[in-house]
Amino acid sequence: MKVSKGKAKKGEKMGKEFTTVSIPTSLYKKIEEKIKGSEISSVSSYVTKVLRGSLSQEQKIEEVFSKEDEEKVKERLKALGYID
Repeated sequence: MKVSKGKAKKGEKMGKEFTTVSIPTSLYKKIEEKIKGSEISSVSSYVTKVLRGSLSQEQKIEEVFSKEDEEKVKERLKALGYID
């Protein structure tokens, strides 16, 4: 993994570490078109924003059921004959 440090680029903060991720050129161009004229300064900024949002959503989904809730659901499904 390549991690970059040093002079911050436009929209980046000093002291943060960055790495390079490859995406298809066609996707990069689509993102460029999408962010034209928006407040988003770069494809990297857009991708970072989307990935953070996605990870946040995944975390929320994982937190929907506690282990106790999951066991109650399994017990109910067994009682109804859906699982053994």
